[in-house]
Amino acid sequence: MAEVQFKDVDKIYEGNVHAVQDLSLDIADGEFLVLVGPSGCGKTTALRMLAGLEEISDGTITIGDRVVNQLSAKDRDIAMVFQSYALYPHLSVADNIAFGLQLRKMPKQQIAERVDWAAKLLDLTPYLDRKPKELSGGQRQRVAMGRAIVREPQVFLMDEPLSNLDAKLRVQMRAEIAKLQKELATTTIYVTHDQVEAMTMGDRVAVMSMGLLQQVDRPQHLYDEPANLFVASFIGTPPMSLLEAEIEVEGDGVVMTLAGDRLPLDAVALQRYGRLREKAGTTVVVGIRSEDVHPHERRPELPEVHARLELLEALGSGQMAYFSIDATSVRGAVTPSADADADAELSGAKANLTAHFPPRFDLRLGDIVPLAIDTANLHFFDAETGAALR
Repeated sequence: MAEVQFKDVDKIYEGNVHAVQDLSLDIADGEFLVLVGPSGCGKTTALRMLAGLEEISDGTITIGDRVVNQLSAKDRDIAMVFQSYALYPHLSVADNIAFGLQLRKMPKQQIAERVDWAAKLLDLTPYLDRKPKELSGGQRQRVAMGRAIVREPQVFLMDEPLSNLDAKLRVQMRAEIAKLQKELATTTIYVTHDQVEAMTMGDRVAVMSMGLLQQVDRPQHLYDEPANLFVASFIGTPPMSLLEAEIEVEGDGVVMTLAGDRLPLDAVALQRYGRLREKAGTTVVVGIRSEDVHPHERRPELPEVHARLELLEALGSGQMAYFSIDATSVRGAVTPSADADADAELSGAKANLTAHFPPRFDLRLGDIVPLAIDTANLHFFDAETGAALR
């Protein structure tokens, strides 16, 4: 096991394509860190530089107490699990798991013990004599994991290992991988574009966009305290609604005007966003999570806005309701979880406010609905820079 450090790391491809810019990131010994971001954000490039599969353009990468910039991949004491499994189809499960140990010319008895240990850990013992084609996708991924863990490397690197699995199996496998990492306590860096995977698996999550590290923190803190518009819109399902609003100071309080409705802001929000008063008389971006929008009849003590219902999704345990209000939307990121927004646009609607309503609550498309907004939990961002107004 070992600490991993990126210090001022750059990767520039031909044509001055800056894939990773000034990446500085410390991963603690035994930590499970997830790198997340949309396609092309630089997360896989960062992982490949750590693995020795890409040369760095500038900066240093350290594993343990060694700077590994000039070391080949085989000398870095890392094990990588790929999206494609990369199993040898002509070898049995046992031989696939043992392959790296055989290359090291480890004694046969020791190899057999390691393979048996990994198979028990991953529930693969009944399948050791089978070939990869006889296994399900989840079983193949466990074989790829087994091949990595038997080497007992200092660091595990995982590049979107669950992308080829169906939704149900992904949920099962991400729980198994997280449990396995806790048992082994091996430093693990996991790359994904799926922010749900990131939130549910990582000790910390590092969010990247356009080659730049945007924020790194514990999953819940990322959700509760996004550093900028990109993180706010990328982290969370459904995405945070981002709308332009006007700010006014009235006595000791602050009032937000949103779509013509005046909403006094809760003191908790003003404490969290200390720079908001400085924006009096200007436009800011307000971020609203779906769980902070309620039917007004259920929360009459909260300030209200009026919105038109454009799209409704029944989920059994609740309803996702997509409303349009007369406020300018701000797009902080394009995320895989924005499918409902796309559906609304295709239907001719312009939904820009999302709410999670109780099941069987009576709603009809086209209705103007009074909505209660919990202003204590709102988020505020500078309209020009996108930075949180803390």
